[in-house]
This record gives sequence, C-alpha cells and structure tokens, in this order.
Amino acid sequence: MKVLLGAAVLVCLMGPVAAIAQEAPHVNLVPEIQHKSPEEKAQDAIREKAYRDSLRKIPDAKAPNDPWGDVRSSETTPKTATTKSKKSGQATN
Repeated sequence: MKVLLGAAVLVCLMGPVAAIAQEAPHVNLVPEIQHKSPEEKAQDAIREKAYRDSLRKIPDAKAPNDPWGDVRSSETTPKTATTKSKKSGQATN
C-alpha cells in the first residue's frame, strides 16, 4: 500500500514538471552556416601561407642528450646507438 501511495505522489509531482519542460523556448543548437566573402577567403589563404612558411623556419630537433647511455646494457640502448653499431660492423666486413 505504501508503495502505491509513493508512486501516486511521484506521478502527481511529475505532471507539472513535464508540462513546464514542454513550454521551454526552442533553442537551435546548429546555427546557420555562414559563407565567407572573397576578401575573407583571400585573407585566410594569406594567413595559412604565412603559417606554413613559419613552420618551415623551425629547425629540426637534435637527438636527446643521454648521459646514462653508456651505462645501460645493450638491450635497452636507444635506436641511435644500435644504428651506430651496425655501421661499425659493416665497416669491418
């Protein structure tokens, strides 16, 4: 009996909440697509070209300095050390 009374109270309280939710103003989550003018497209192209040119000016990163590289065993050495050993092995053949 208590369960039915609790369910009835819950239904009575949910009715007005559902009605209020249906009256909420409509919100458009997808705005209309705005097209760019030819001048804006030209400015974007200039900015993009300047950005690509600035990326080309960044120097390449140097290999990381590993002061403990000589202490490690040969199994855990970085790839750069293994390529050096292969080159020296080829020179002896």
